[in-house]
Amino acid sequence: MAPFNSSRRDFLKKIAATSAVAGITPAAFASDAQTIPVPDRPSFSANDQIQFATIGMGIIGFADTRTANDLPGTEFVAAADCYDARLTRTQEVFGDDIFTTRDYREVLNRSDVDAVLICTPDHWHAQMAQEAMEAGKDVYCEKPMVHDLNEGPAMIRAQEQTGRVLQVGSQYASSVVIHKARELLEAGAIGELNMVEARYNRNSSLGAWQYSIPPNVSEDDVAWERFLGNAPNRAFDPVRFFRWRNYWDYGTGVAGDLFVHLLTIIHTITSSNGPTSINSSGGLRFWTDGRDAPDVQVSQLEYPETDAHPPFTLAMQVNFVDGSGGGQLLRFTGSEGAMTIAGNQLTLAQSARRPPSLDGLVNGYNSVRTFSEDVQQAFIEAYEEEHADEIDNPGDMTSERTYRAPDGYSDRVDHFANFFNAVRTGDSVFEDPTFGYRAAAPTLLCNESYREGRRFEWDPDAMEVVS
Repeated sequence: MAPFNSSRRDFLKKIAATSAVAGITPAAFASDAQTIPVPDRPSFSANDQIQFATIGMGIIGFADTRTANDLPGTEFVAAADCYDARLTRTQEVFGDDIFTTRDYREVLNRSDVDAVLICTPDHWHAQMAQEAMEAGKDVYCEKPMVHDLNEGPAMIRAQEQTGRVLQVGSQYASSVVIHKARELLEAGAIGELNMVEARYNRNSSLGAWQYSIPPNVSEDDVAWERFLGNAPNRAFDPVRFFRWRNYWDYGTGVAGDLFVHLLTIIHTITSSNGPTSINSSGGLRFWTDGRDAPDVQVSQLEYPETDAHPPFTLAMQVNFVDGSGGGQLLRFTGSEGAMTIAGNQLTLAQSARRPPSLDGLVNGYNSVRTFSEDVQQAFIEAYEEEHADEIDNPGDMTSERTYRAPDGYSDRVDHFANFFNAVRTGDSVFEDPTFGYRAAAPTLLCNESYREGRRFEWDPDAMEVVS
């Protein structure tokens, strides 16, 4: 890895050399959008079929199952869910031969299941992942990896003790756009990083988790006690069942759902282990439907200097009442440029910081113009003598380049391809449980900071709360 203070001049020299070889002028290079190449996926034997099951056939469960099942060399064989109609829908979509059950343990006991996708409410992630690994299954666990801080170390130990593959499901860790941004940052493209701004906003009822509830649904249709698990016992409530993200008992709020994606991106690009200081605030501004979680949350995280990166500040927000339409955006600002990521597009803007011109010093927004005429003249003469051999205010050094993923690119496909390759070969995954916990833990502390109204100190290397 390049040191974090890599010179932008070195980066520009590399760009100039590449352009010269290709016969491209710097101006043309700056204006043309480049397509980021997608690496070839590893090949495998035709006999090396991986059979998988999905636990939790909700929105993400169906999306993940379709993605995994469409990859070569995989076969969907079983599913578990607490709502009968979802099990029926699973067979309608994927075939009557799919084994279905309300009890996920029946899936784990099947000898024809090699791997499981855990797409349940957050409060089930840790228990199911550990039980699956102990049952000899490899695991793809949706984000956030844990619902409670103390679950992280136990999951890491379970993976180490069993030797099973555990990939956490924030697909951005496998994105070619994110890996391109990492490459540019390491090459010194924006100078020394000092700040990151990240947002994930929405402005719709579905975006705010007001998911549809089936008409006339009753407790007979739902394995309510199994859904509750270790959550507080209460009478059947279809709103809590179908809109579980709104409640702390089962979900982790906007931080666990969306901050964790942003942190996955930031940690991948910067090779960071995480922040040392976490402070968060917000409130319930619009979606007052009985939910616990806020619909607006803002957090400030401080990252320390490490061998991988300089100290930097992260300002992060989710707003479910964004009248501008919402959207996801990350901006990495350095001493000599900035990278902006929006969807599958990355824009690199570079601007060399120049000393001011003599005219700017004398006539611009500067103290010289407040001096007497004699002192101004003396300043001019001294400056000209001191800088006689320098070029005053060289030409514009601003440039902008855009990088895009290929049309139709899906980082979710790449993330699952990475997972199944690790299952076959034992290779490492992009988002193992240590990485997953280092992305999830700060989001959980954002929630604690919001609820308690105080800042938390975190040790990202030891992965524990300091105060």
